[in-house]
Amino acid sequence: MSASMIHPNWERPPVHMMDGYSLEITAKDVDALAQASAAILPETPVAITFLPGETLEARVDAARQVRALGFEPMPHFSARRLVSGDDFETYLATVVREAGVTRSFVIAGDPAEAAGPYSDSMALIRTGAFERAGIRAVGIGGHPEGHPNMTAEQTFEVLVAKCREIEDRGMAPLIVTQFSFDAQPVLDWLLLLRARGIDAPVRIGVPGPAGIKTLMRFAARCGVGASAAVLGKYGISITKLLGTATPDRLVDALAKGLGPDHGKVRLHFYPFGGIAKTVEWINDYSARQ
Repeated sequence: MSASMIHPNWERPPVHMMDGYSLEITAKDVDALAQASAAILPETPVAITFLPGETLEARVDAARQVRALGFEPMPHFSARRLVSGDDFETYLATVVREAGVTRSFVIAGDPAEAAGPYSDSMALIRTGAFERAGIRAVGIGGHPEGHPNMTAEQTFEVLVAKCREIEDRGMAPLIVTQFSFDAQPVLDWLLLLRARGIDAPVRIGVPGPAGIKTLMRFAARCGVGASAAVLGKYGISITKLLGTATPDRLVDALAKGLGPDHGKVRLHFYPFGGIAKTVEWINDYSARQ
């Protein structure tokens, strides 16, 4: 389905699992990103979340600083948190102008009711604002372990529709998945995705090194599967909640299981335990490759 290209690197297989990874931060994490920046490759994509209570200035400043550090900012747009069309297009135009943004990520957002005119991410895509602003790639969410409000088949139908809409508007779709503790559902989901004709690049969500209690708290908040059996595969015992867990087993299993049939895949890190720890782990794992 995909025709537009986000970046030439997507046209080649990764050299190893850390090749071409991306990071996710909040506006408050920019100082930590700056401190770790020397250990991060230039042009690394950095997604900037859209959290409640943040000002427009804080979000724009975060995107500006990500660009100034030599990375590729990818701001999030949360449809149900945007109070008006002006709110949406002002933010978009400002980050494009001041941070050179060419990639964005759209989500519906957590609120049950929309604060403004946009009920879901497709509503944002269909405004035409992204292509008018010069955006080249639009990220959308993938849910290998299911969605709380849709059947598995419905999630694939939505992905097909969004990818087609983005392509029809001359942009490249990119799918970024929720983080997971278990590689197998992700691998199975990728095959189902490709079987439906969706060949858009996929970034698999990986939790960075973090305290076990922190990981379990984020899992509960995000609806990620975290049964005793799943956590055991990741290397966590629910009887031992002290200490830090790392994604070694998860990434090893992905490396072993991924093949040509899974399509274009890279990793996307959620640094729940801090950016410095995540980047240090990434570089250590890369060195072992």
